[in-house]
Amino acid sequence: MRIDVITLFPDMVEQVVNYGVVGRAADRKLMYLQCWNPRDYTVDKHRTVDDRPYGGGPGMLMKVQPLEETIQAVREKNPLAQLIYLSPQGKPVNQAMLAKQVGTQSVIFLCGRYEGVDERLIQKEVDQEWSIGDYVISGGELAAMVCIDAMARLIPGALGHEQSAQQDSFSEGLLDYPHYTRPEEYKGMEVPEVLMNGNHQHIEDWRERQSLGRTWQRRPDLLELKVLDDRQQALLNDFKDEFK
Repeated sequence: MRIDVITLFPDMVEQVVNYGVVGRAADRKLMYLQCWNPRDYTVDKHRTVDDRPYGGGPGMLMKVQPLEETIQAVREKNPLAQLIYLSPQGKPVNQAMLAKQVGTQSVIFLCGRYEGVDERLIQKEVDQEWSIGDYVISGGELAAMVCIDAMARLIPGALGHEQSAQQDSFSEGLLDYPHYTRPEEYKGMEVPEVLMNGNHQHIEDWRERQSLGRTWQRRPDLLELKVLDDRQQALLNDFKDEFK
């Protein structure tokens, strides 16, 4: 998968490929990351990328010209990729969106700074706007790094176990079930017996019951979007009965 990132801080974003799953994906040539700095496409000696907004107000806006020329240069290398602007006004990112983007094998992320970018650039060049949450951070770089990390996990071969990504929270529209490892007992807290009895069907049922129950407890909004089959509804009902 090819990922291009337009950013005023390329050194910051490039760090994401030096660690963990993203680093392994890059080392295995499963993912290629290139950063592009709009300052390299400015036309004045000061390499100006921002200016005051019309109408007044605090802060500065990123100018159209450097960004547009940067985008043109990127699209020469990655012509079929969608351009995604990372901003608080964007659509909330979810696992399905990330998986769909991985399926295209390419993406261009535009990282805003200051008060954002000139609206004309968004109208002319941007295909989608994404948000990683209902809060404001200093720029799109951290959001891009979050998305890159999440997408790397979905690239076939990037994880040590091929089922790891499939079992992550949100992959099936639900939160993940609880996980345990050795020792069996720690400060009076024990691993659930069902996980040690060797009955794979019982383990599968328990995990799905816990996944459904956690989602009901912590993210009921996700359950409202999911159609449960009879088995899942029965498992959820069992969890609710135990919870009472």
